[in-house]
Amino acid sequence: MGFSLTGTHVIFFIASIIAAGMVSGVFIAVTMNLTTSLSDRGDRVQEQLSTDFTIINDPNTIPLSGAYYIFYMKNIGGVKLATTNQTFQVFLDGELIAVANYYFSDTSISIGEVTNLYVNATIAVGDHTLRVVGPQAVEDTFTFIK
Repeated sequence: MGFSLTGTHVIFFIASIIAAGMVSGVFIAVTMNLTTSLSDRGDRVQEQLSTDFTIINDPNTIPLSGAYYIFYMKNIGGVKLATTNQTFQVFLDGELIAVANYYFSDTSISIGEVTNLYVNATIAVGDHTLRVVGPQAVEDTFTFIK
């Protein structure tokens, strides 16, 4: 004799349990990938929010040391900043300053500390804007008069 109605129900029940297990496995994998992605993105956002600095010069008096103008940069963020020509780009009046024409007095600055940014550029009399772009694309703009 063939399967009874109960045997058919048991086969469909087992097949539905297997299908449900496969679907829940896919949902678990997708959820884990999403969780990992959100965690990574959250870490990047936290690092970006913790990175901050500002130029603290007197806008009316920019010190000069030889051919270099000195700008004081303070780390006001929550992480130590590496101050190299690879981590920072400097713009003067919208023009990118060549890497060879600026340097920092320290290789890194801790939270709350100040470093000197030396910029070798020809600056005419008048209003100017210095823009420093650092890690995580955090930037500060400083307007001064020469």
